[in-house]
Amino acid sequence: MAGKQENHHHRTLPIFKSKTLILLTLTISSFSLLAIILYTFPSSSVPSPNPTETSFVASLEQFLIHNAPKLITSPARDDTVRGESDDDDDLKRKLDEKVFERENRLLSEDPVYPIMFPVKVYVYEMPKKFTLDLLWLFHNTYKETSNATSNGSPVHRLIEQHSVDYWLWADLISPESERRLRSVVRVHKQEEADFFYVPFFTTISFFLLEKEQCKALYREALKWVTDQPAWKRSEGRDHIFPIHHPWSFKTVRKFVKNAIWLLPDMDSTGNWYKPGQVSLEKDLVLPYVPNVDRCDAKCLSDTAPLRTTLLFFRGRLKRNAGGKIRAKLGAELSGVKDVIITEGTAGEGGKLAAQDGMRRSLFCLCPAGDTPSSARLFDAIVSGCIPVIVSDELELPFEGILDYKKVAVIVSSNDAIQPGWLVNHLRSLTPSQVKQFQSSLAQYSRHFLYSSPAQPLGPEDLTWRMIAGKLVNIKLHTRRSQRVVKGSRSICRCDCWIPNSTVSNSLTHILA
Repeated sequence: MAGKQENHHHRTLPIFKSKTLILLTLTISSFSLLAIILYTFPSSSVPSPNPTETSFVASLEQFLIHNAPKLITSPARDDTVRGESDDDDDLKRKLDEKVFERENRLLSEDPVYPIMFPVKVYVYEMPKKFTLDLLWLFHNTYKETSNATSNGSPVHRLIEQHSVDYWLWADLISPESERRLRSVVRVHKQEEADFFYVPFFTTISFFLLEKEQCKALYREALKWVTDQPAWKRSEGRDHIFPIHHPWSFKTVRKFVKNAIWLLPDMDSTGNWYKPGQVSLEKDLVLPYVPNVDRCDAKCLSDTAPLRTTLLFFRGRLKRNAGGKIRAKLGAELSGVKDVIITEGTAGEGGKLAAQDGMRRSLFCLCPAGDTPSSARLFDAIVSGCIPVIVSDELELPFEGILDYKKVAVIVSSNDAIQPGWLVNHLRSLTPSQVKQFQSSLAQYSRHFLYSSPAQPLGPEDLTWRMIAGKLVNIKLHTRRSQRVVKGSRSICRCDCWIPNSTVSNSLTHILA
């Protein structure tokens, strides 16, 4: 009996193993099939928990619904000074001591100090009249498209173009678990910071508030920031101000001249910035937010045979300052075969017309406007249309990282207006050269797309990589400004007097 049972056991074991193998094989096959589906259809089949949003309006909508309430209700997590302080000098002294302790420790422990990466940024928790209230103001009025500037540009579209302040702030204050950048981290203690970010929406306030109301708010924001111990310690040298529209913050700029300004360009003609206010050493040029949709890899492939126009421009031909070149180019290029030069505005219809024209063209003309830069350059890049830049005073975003001669044809104004020169030059480029430009554009477009969440190698990421390179020089100038005993400059001595100064000095007759 036992033998029969034993034989029965040995007979059923292979059957059991066979069933197990079959189940195991089916399980593995199922997981493999699921993996193939996930890999092949990542966006349509399985939605991402944090989809990337590149529309300012759509991103702002989500931010105000989901993030803004948390900012209002959550307790303060940092050591921002809120209100008047009894002893500003004491707060500044204590901060300086803490900074010294941290930097002295890093000097001993970190072999690459003071080259810091990731950058540590302290974000001021400013009163909501400088931040959320202004974002709500835009949100509640952006559909009023009749609101326009004196030259006819839709105000809310201009705000979108210059919304770098929103994109940077929204990323910095996001929960760390949702952030994707590794170039910057937010810190909540001032002594741990390399830089201080001022989240004041200067462009929205300029365009959507009454003139006197705007000036008053600028003065309030200025006092609030300059009352902070960190500002007083460095005189603002390590503070970052988003001043991306050339008209914004204009009435109080002279009081924040030491700070890092985030700008659209560095007009050296004196029309927008006073001499000495801006410089490549101190400030940073950031790209405009594109007006048109990105032409992705499929779009680039689909539009390749449709790009029959040699050179395209749609915009205003009458501009001031360096923008006068537009009228000259319009006269030179009008009626030329395979060239389209048309007047147009930045409204919704203008956006679609510009987008369609750029996607049907090999080259897009990007001349100076009222300022050396314009959003058109970045519209062309994300459209896969090779920019032809005619702007002698232009400074380009992230040029310490990006090589623009790989993605754009950059020519002098004098050459561009010579009869036939520009068109002949573009036609002289070989198909392989054009293809190389287009290939580089496809790679570079990601560097100019602001998004939430902010993406690695996007403009937010490159902003902090560029700012990291300014840190050592900022520390140098901050320490030089602190080293002389307070009050010791009231009487000028030989060791502080500049010998070649033309200013009258009490020692002049003695030294003469």
